[in-house]
Amino acid sequence: MLQTFDERNRDLIVNVNGRLLHRDEAGISPFDSAVQGGDAVWEGLRVYEGRIFRLEQHLERLRHSALALAFERIPPADHIIEEIRRTLEANGMRDGVHIRLTLTRGVKVTSGMDPRLNQSGPTLIVLAEYKAPVYGQQGLTLVTASIRRFPPDCLDPKIHHNNLLQSILAKIEANAAGADDAVMLDTRGFVAETNATHLFLVAAGRVMTPRTLACPEGITRATVLELCAAHGIPSEERDLSLAEFYRAGEVFCTGTMGELAPVARIDGRAIGRPGEWPVTRRLGELYAALTRTTGYRVVD
Repeated sequence: MLQTFDERNRDLIVNVNGRLLHRDEAGISPFDSAVQGGDAVWEGLRVYEGRIFRLEQHLERLRHSALALAFERIPPADHIIEEIRRTLEANGMRDGVHIRLTLTRGVKVTSGMDPRLNQSGPTLIVLAEYKAPVYGQQGLTLVTASIRRFPPDCLDPKIHHNNLLQSILAKIEANAAGADDAVMLDTRGFVAETNATHLFLVAAGRVMTPRTLACPEGITRATVLELCAAHGIPSEERDLSLAEFYRAGEVFCTGTMGELAPVARIDGRAIGRPGEWPVTRRLGELYAALTRTTGYRVVD
């Protein structure tokens, strides 16, 4: 699905290391690690009526990723939250907002990959946009990409890093096939996730999702599993093949930017009965109720 420009974002104020700048004036140094080698970590956050859903978990994942990449300096959570608050207030935002939070290793003294060249940093970027969930509820069309997700012995997916070339290459294949997104397999041939979201299937009343061997530890993914446990919906994490997705009664995607979205077709196969996704809809309603009633209050 191609996102469209929202006129409300024309004069966005972007936060770069505490400086609040118009979107046309905001920028980072060409010596910054994000530019030099994608050496940065990031999180996607969503704002619901002044609250950010699962903010603490997102900031913990950001910190864990930065630690894995041996960042020498990581801003404390309260500092990051304050910069998020300043950004939202500068834009007058409190609902229907998606935040792209980026932390780079910082600025290098000269061009190069060696982290020892980073003697100024880190760089914290808060980009808040008015953005509704990017997927509709009519059912996504997916195709399987030729690009595989890395296993932990190549590049640990628990590091939520900014080098997204695998996802971009997979998305190019999906675009060429006229699909919404691409299914990505691990190096063993099991389903990992899509180029942008985690995947779940429903078979015989049981909700199943791939293990986090070749995909990140998703916040929305974890929330769905918690909702299943809390509401008596059987769930399981295990290796799942494409054939199991093809024959599933329901398939859905999860992610902060898209929330829960049903899948209608994978590689030309119709999934279940068209438009009939009762478990997906129930979990979507439970998720929506949770986002309406919980979250970290950032702005009034």
